[in-house]
Amino acid sequence: MVDLEPNEARLLLNIAMMAIGRNRFQSAESILAALERFRPADVALASARAVMLMSARDFKGAVEYIDRVGLVNHPDSAMLLAFKGMAYLRMDRPDLAAEPLRSAASQTADPAAAQLAGDLLK
Repeated sequence: MVDLEPNEARLLLNIAMMAIGRNRFQSAESILAALERFRPADVALASARAVMLMSARDFKGAVEYIDRVGLVNHPDSAMLLAFKGMAYLRMDRPDLAAEPLRSAASQTADPAAAQLAGDLLK
């Protein structure tokens, strides 16, 4: 089997994120699906997929993906919790957003996720 070097995986992930930024969700999906075969346990891929779903305005799908796959495989991911809270806010459900955002904001292992969640709580 062909292996994918870490720097190659990062490059492909960056390309997927650029595709998401340009609303090229099909291209991003293809790249993420390929990367997941090589790096199934990579939390960055789960975060990228959540971002893609939210960028496509599929906030319910983002929450479902985060609950069904993201947090199952990465239960300590503050960024996935922050994205879950963000998706709930975009669905006008601040009542459901508060708990994942508070949880993400209280984690110190990922300062960027904690800051994002804290900012969303304001």
